Amino acid sequence: MPTTPYFKGRDREYRALKMLRAEGWVCSRSAMSHGPVDIFAAKEGKPLLIQVKSGKRRKLQKEEFAQFVAWAKAFNAEAQIWYFKTRGALEKKVVHQPPRR
Repeated sequence: MPTTPYFKGRDREYRALKMLRAEGWVCSRSAMSHGPVDIFAAKEGKPLLIQVKSGKRRKLQKEEFAQFVAWAKAFNAEAQIWYFKTRGALEKKVVHQPPRR
């Protein structure tokens, strides 16, 4: 299988889906997306939007970040950026927390 940035990113998204499902989340990836959200997830009425990053292009551009937070607000969802680092390490960063109900 080729190791293009697309395939590497897709593999990280599948890994994230597997981790979420193991924790009881219902989730789906936005396949072939160039939009702000890579994974949509929900658990016990709590929506979660995730942007997966890995490799050299790990930082969201300012406009992309603003769009990601706008989506989270529109869905009243928590928004996280998952950074897959070398050697399998994962860093999760919460960038938007919806108001408590």
